[in-house]
Amino acid sequence: MNRLYGKVAFLSGAARGIGAETAKLMVSAGAKVAIGDVLDERGRQTAKEIGESAIYVHLDVTSEASWAEAMDATARKFGKIDVLVNNAGIFNGKGVEEASLEDWQRLVAVNLTGVVLGTRAALPHLKKTKGNIVNLASIAGLVGSQLDPLYSLTKGGVTLFTKSTALEFGRKGYGIRVNSIHPGLIETDMGEKTFVMRAQQQGTNDTEKARQATLGLHPIGRLGVAADIAKGIVFLASDDASFMTGAGLVVDGGWTAH
Repeated sequence: MNRLYGKVAFLSGAARGIGAETAKLMVSAGAKVAIGDVLDERGRQTAKEIGESAIYVHLDVTSEASWAEAMDATARKFGKIDVLVNNAGIFNGKGVEEASLEDWQRLVAVNLTGVVLGTRAALPHLKKTKGNIVNLASIAGLVGSQLDPLYSLTKGGVTLFTKSTALEFGRKGYGIRVNSIHPGLIETDMGEKTFVMRAQQQGTNDTEKARQATLGLHPIGRLGVAADIAKGIVFLASDDASFMTGAGLVVDGGWTAH
């Protein structure tokens, strides 16, 4: 069943990892996709691998002008935009005392401002199609994080921004659904960076020990992979989730069940 047949989706930060996997799955579900990223070579390669149903556009999520250009390029190519996936995000793994003001400002620029700018840029298109938005949050946006309080703060912001915009757009009669997805630790480039940071926080370079410690927090018995999250995003973006808005889908292998 092509759950996204005829839909056009724009995904930020989709040159690799969860975004790239989601773009591929969306095309297999019948959609056309635009991949936005600052990693031009990687992004073009991902779009090439997907085929004619995908395009790559350069996107700096912290720039309002870059968002406008990316949205226009997508609409010119495919005629409309039905789905926005605010996927771009960064992680630094530093505590309140260790992080510099520059570290914090970079987190905010990508993880929060990028989501706001993406939502604003996509709105004129989504209002026409009565489309929907999927925001990539995190389990760190649902429960406290003793090791990553600043990252957790940004993802908590995404969580409540999702609920608030769902209410705002409902009040205004836009017919636009807004939902968030909350991954646990996923085996991607960002996930590997997390293992490195966890090891450093313990005063070692033993990333395998950090991996095993993280694995022990997953009742399901394995770490997540990008496809696990991509399937949840496709569900939220599809009409199968037509009665869901302002909701958060947790895909974490049972981590937050503790």
